[in-house]
Amino acid sequence: MNRALVLVLMLAACKSESIFGPPTESTCPPSSTLTYQNFGKPFMEAYCTKCHAVALRGDERMGAPSFHDFDTIYGIKAVSNHIDETTAAGPAATNEGMPEDAPFPTREERRQLGEWIACGMPQDAGSAAP
Repeated sequence: MNRALVLVLMLAACKSESIFGPPTESTCPPSSTLTYQNFGKPFMEAYCTKCHAVALRGDERMGAPSFHDFDTIYGIKAVSNHIDETTAAGPAATNEGMPEDAPFPTREERRQLGEWIACGMPQDAGSAAP
């Protein structure tokens, strides 16, 4: 019986931490100028697409799940809630679960990511959500 208890305790200790944090509760300020072209795409290229790109397969993804591809606006929009809960910052949380390896976004870049997501991830200056 002691062996079973020890095994249960060992398995519980091996449980890895989640990369997901709480929603940031970011909002879209009326003055936001962040777009896919001037923020989203450069951010993803700097911090995300080394693992999260459609052309990467198997070990090249370094553990990134399939269909979490951030080299297009459509791939980003499909899992924007995951991006918010792993990488963005806002009034309710600063999530630093991603990226796992350097380089790392600054707190201000994470805040801008939360804002851009809250604004509906506009592609250009004329498409921001109200």
